[in-house]
Amino acid sequence: MEKVVYLLWRDPATPVETWSKTVRDVAARLADMGPRGVQVNVADDAVASAIMRMVELDPQMEAAVSVWVDSARHAARRPLDEALAAGDGVARVEAYVVTESEPLPNATHPARAGERTPGFANLAFLRRPPEMPFTEWIDAWHNGHTDVAIETQSTFGYVQNVVTRPLTPGAPAIDAIVEELFPTEALTSLHAFFAAADDDELARNMSRMTESVARFGADRSLDVVPTSQYVISPRDDR
Repeated sequence: MEKVVYLLWRDPATPVETWSKTVRDVAARLADMGPRGVQVNVADDAVASAIMRMVELDPQMEAAVSVWVDSARHAARRPLDEALAAGDGVARVEAYVVTESEPLPNATHPARAGERTPGFANLAFLRRPPEMPFTEWIDAWHNGHTDVAIETQSTFGYVQNVVTRPLTPGAPAIDAIVEELFPTEALTSLHAFFAAADDDELARNMSRMTESVARFGADRSLDVVPTSQYVISPRDDR
């Protein structure tokens, strides 16, 4: 089984809430095509107040559709590609094959299929520093940073996707896609975001996090997109 992450750009003429519904409707059609699972992350009005945003790409992607398939080869995924590209208000689609690691599964706030997951999901798009060998980068991230991220933030779900290869010509250079689930309060409160009871704990957690991400270059060339998450069709691991 392979995981394909499609990144979608919204036509600026399309209202945000129309966009959100369109992406979910298209994803529901994808689910009917027989993949192993389909998940939507979409920037919508529910996350408009988020204070944690970072922009590297301009314009920036405003949705991600994750699809688990038996094969990501072009012929096998062509119907998925075409359905997404034909969605109303979809200005651009890029696709990547990723390897998925889930150090913190969402066991506390799952939603029923098709319903919005409580809280919100930050998507972070990482670029490996060119001077940093892959083995050093992945070790610093997966083995050095993972526990720090979980300990210093209020996340209740954490997925690390390492990009294996782009599937579309001209896809932006991205080396990893991170999915982190946060409680709603973390949209507008740094104390809630960094799981801090007071200012001292906030300072400690932010300092640990800042130092940790700097070790593998996740403090620069970074896109962070707050989104609403919808598990359209739960992943089937059979």
